Amino acid sequence: MGAIGNFLWFVFGGVMMGLGWWLAGALAFLSIVGIPWARACFVIGQFAFFPFGKEAISRKQLSQGTSELGTIGNVLWFIFAGWWLALGHAIAALACFVTIIGIPFGIQHLKLAGIALAPIGKTIVSKEAAAAARRQEAEASVSKMRANV
Repeated sequence: MGAIGNFLWFVFGGVMMGLGWWLAGALAFLSIVGIPWARACFVIGQFAFFPFGKEAISRKQLSQGTSELGTIGNVLWFIFAGWWLALGHAIAALACFVTIIGIPFGIQHLKLAGIALAPIGKTIVSKEAAAAARRQEAEASVSKMRANV
């Protein structure tokens, strides 16, 4: 199902949004200062090309947190690139919601719009790895609660 979803997504708009992410990455790379954002743009661009079967999760769930500079990075990202990528995904989501078959694609666009607003501190993993990270985080939380009782 994921392969069919990814194919349809790519043909009916995913290619344009992925290229938008890659354009943002190329511009960030050219600015020299934006090189750290450029790599993230290329990774998220690949996710925008083929999103089904993958998920964006917080790096904290993988025990790879982001420093306090991540918040400053997200603010700078939002000002210079995040808002227009998010706007593109939101417009594409509205277009997808017009048809019943487009609803899953619209939901995916909204997820990508959220990532576009603040990508620092996120990572792209398989659905299975995301589920395992959530399970491990939940087990740690339960163990912590049991220790406090």
